[in-house]
Amino acid sequence: MKILIGFGILAGLLAGLFILLVYLSYREVFYAVPKADEDAYAIPKGEQYQKIADRMRTLVGRMEQLPYELIFIRSWDGTRLVGRYYHVQDGAPFQIQFHGYRGMALRDFCGGNKLAREMGHNTIVVDERAHGRSTSRTITFGIKERKDCLSWVNYVCEHYGKSTPIFLSGVSMGAAAVLMASGLELPKNVAGIIADSPYTSPEAIIQKVCRDRGLPPSALLPVIRLGARWFGHFELDETTVMDAVRRTRIPILLIHGEDDRFVPCRMSQEIWSACGGVRTLKTFPGAGHGLSYMVDTKRYERLVRQFVEECLQRQSFGRPK
Repeated sequence: MKILIGFGILAGLLAGLFILLVYLSYREVFYAVPKADEDAYAIPKGEQYQKIADRMRTLVGRMEQLPYELIFIRSWDGTRLVGRYYHVQDGAPFQIQFHGYRGMALRDFCGGNKLAREMGHNTIVVDERAHGRSTSRTITFGIKERKDCLSWVNYVCEHYGKSTPIFLSGVSMGAAAVLMASGLELPKNVAGIIADSPYTSPEAIIQKVCRDRGLPPSALLPVIRLGARWFGHFELDETTVMDAVRRTRIPILLIHGEDDRFVPCRMSQEIWSACGGVRTLKTFPGAGHGLSYMVDTKRYERLVRQFVEECLQRQSFGRPK
């Protein structure tokens, strides 16, 4: 009897330690406390970012000085989402812009939003769930965020008309989210998707980061999956970018820095190969993660302008079959 009791206590301790391990994995990978007062002037560490830090801060400062309207919506699951609306002109196309993992809307889109405004587009720069002014405390690597994209699209359609051309634009995790959203039933006025530095799937980027840190992905990924399920209430493998782009016929522009040390450039190449519709891939030599705009602004702007013009022309004849 004592032996059985001892085994029971040991089993209970091991189970408790395992649950603790799963919870700690959730805290490390998915948990976040949104902060409305985050410093958008704080530039990530690393020599790739420090080279362009002053320019990024200048762009952030200019964006902060512009008039904007705070927009509050309820997402598909009741999460409060917040975005900054920058109005340029009535009846203009819209860009809805989504930042990266643990990123900030103002910093991640200080360049992309400037370009959109110069193109005459109205923009909504989104605080994704668990970031900025939005609620939730779980980052889901695009799984739930892709449905948030649809919620924002529906908002634009309801308030600015169902014929208003909409472009979904994202950087890093935001790029993965808008690409995953392409697999949903998006309205026909979604004219194109601009994805800068996307990863192929949540699991793929988590495995890559584990390897970078010298940790065994094969051992940790099952634990991380459970953390997502038990504490984040989502399935990490529910969908992937690859699954979505195989089905979509929305035109896609993929942009990736060739010296991206976080999300490998090959991931955009894999996404391009999987796309079932019109797609364009442009890589930027020497550019780090999400820094293609900063490294070669003129080329970046030219490519985006050309893509948008082609999408608008294509939309006037109907979405390709």
